[in-house]
Amino acid sequence: MSPDVVLVRTGVANVASVTAALQRLGVEPRLSDDPAVIRGAAAVVLPGVGAFGAGMERLDAAGLVTPLRARVERGEPTLAVCLGLQLLGLESEEEPGVPGLGVAPTRTRRLTGAPRLPHFGWNQVEPDPGCTMLAAGEAYFAHSFRLDDSPALAAEGWSVARSLEGEPFVAAIERGAVLGCQFHPELSGTYGAALLERWLERAALTLSGGAA
Repeated sequence: MSPDVVLVRTGVANVASVTAALQRLGVEPRLSDDPAVIRGAAAVVLPGVGAFGAGMERLDAAGLVTPLRARVERGEPTLAVCLGLQLLGLESEEEPGVPGLGVAPTRTRRLTGAPRLPHFGWNQVEPDPGCTMLAAGEAYFAHSFRLDDSPALAAEGWSVARSLEGEPFVAAIERGAVLGCQFHPELSGTYGAALLERWLERAALTLSGGAA
């Protein structure tokens, strides 16, 4: 049985495509910006499109920073997509001085090697051997910034998948039942659908008390 999934209403994301992707997998997600709902949800999706500063401002105004940070620190099933992934980090070059959630020990930098920005397109994703949800394949990206490939990620238990667009960059990270994707799994065809399904299965296993 799939877990109850809550989509965070960030105000800086089009949640329709994420909702549709989950519905195709038999999940009917709820949309909420209530801290109590986010705190108690079985599984949470943090989507995002747009600016880092606006995203953090919305989370802070809604009182969601603490419950989201606690979920990731406890390893509760959480999926962060695109800007959502960047918000997991310490800060972003896009908005100097604005702190992120700080649960992933890395910073967001501009994607300097890409021939044009924003970068829109399909890129190969190559996971490290430690990845258990992330697999090799092509995913759809839409972004101008990316996480630093910091050694601190591995030191704190994060496994990394990488991609290449003029320069190598972090395509996704995972740790237990927490998954963060720079690409859009909801727009990545069968590759993305399979990844979402594996995350839902990991979430259900975690909630049932199985190994993460």
